[in-house]
Amino acid sequence: MSEKTMSCVDCAVRNCEFLDRMYPDFCLTEKLTEEQVEEVLACYGQEDNKKAMIAAAEVESEGYCKDCRVEEVIKFAKKIGAKKLGIATCVGLLRESRTLTKILRSHGFEVYGVACKVGAIPKTAVGIDKKCEELGVSMCNPIMQAKLLNEAETDLNLVMGLCVGHDSLFYKYSQALATTVVTKDRVLGHNPAAALYTAESYYKKLMEE
Repeated sequence: MSEKTMSCVDCAVRNCEFLDRMYPDFCLTEKLTEEQVEEVLACYGQEDNKKAMIAAAEVESEGYCKDCRVEEVIKFAKKIGAKKLGIATCVGLLRESRTLTKILRSHGFEVYGVACKVGAIPKTAVGIDKKCEELGVSMCNPIMQAKLLNEAETDLNLVMGLCVGHDSLFYKYSQALATTVVTKDRVLGHNPAAALYTAESYYKKLMEE
């Protein structure tokens, strides 16, 4: 592996977190220019970004290893002043989304949700191969989910189990800040980190081409 291809995922030093260790030669922090740092700091200086960053840091600090993700989402939403929360949900997680809605409403939030099959558009209408209809005729519609939540003027959008790639398109078109409550993993009970914890033992097949 050449130095040019190395990045943070190849580092075990984490000096950028602790500030008391030597940086490796390929360290991205070491290679940043003053202009790059100033540009990003200017972004964090924008009112909405600053509010979100401070809120996120406070949520982490106040509930570290105490609050579950749902609790963190509630606290974050309150800290940024969000009143109306959007839920972009997979139809397969509608039950969980209804439970989440009850929880959020009990905390005083207005909740508006859009399921992934909204519009009932055939998969073939956008060029998806007909063989994919084995899992259902209607396509997932993350762009429409985002647009409907945009029209609803939500303050913060919550992703509930959208498929890989569909979530990417949702984030691309969501006008409001978005965060993930559930990450889809049908095999591992929506816990994709389990594959990483067992990749060198029980789940070695991940290392096979």
